[in-house]
Amino acid sequence: MISKQDIRALVIIALFYGGMQLAGITCPIRFLTGVSCAGCGMSRAWLALLRLDFAAAWAYHPLFWLPVPVALVLLLRHRLPRWLTRTVVVAACALLLAVYAVRMLQPEDTVVVFQPETGLLYRMFCRLTP
Repeated sequence: MISKQDIRALVIIALFYGGMQLAGITCPIRFLTGVSCAGCGMSRAWLALLRLDFAAAWAYHPLFWLPVPVALVLLLRHRLPRWLTRTVVVAACALLLAVYAVRMLQPEDTVVVFQPETGLLYRMFCRLTP
């Protein structure tokens, strides 16, 4: 059974990201640092999937499908063996980091970028230093 605490957490996350979208911030990590996060492209991949554009979804993020099984495992964690939950979470993190590393090393990748000069923290630092 899904707990009230799990539902509350999901609602808070959805409201947080919805609010950011309304403010024009698509990724808080990229907004702050100018560096794409490991999940960069995931939202665009899901939007492409809703259009049944599987090639675009894959191009935006090849692990776009991963949050669904991970979320199910986490929501059902009280019914599953603890080792299974941990294994799924660790494997998902390892996959995300591996794909992230590969994409960061590909300069032609336009989804995952390393542009710290565009991040809020860098711009604030530059304004504060003479």
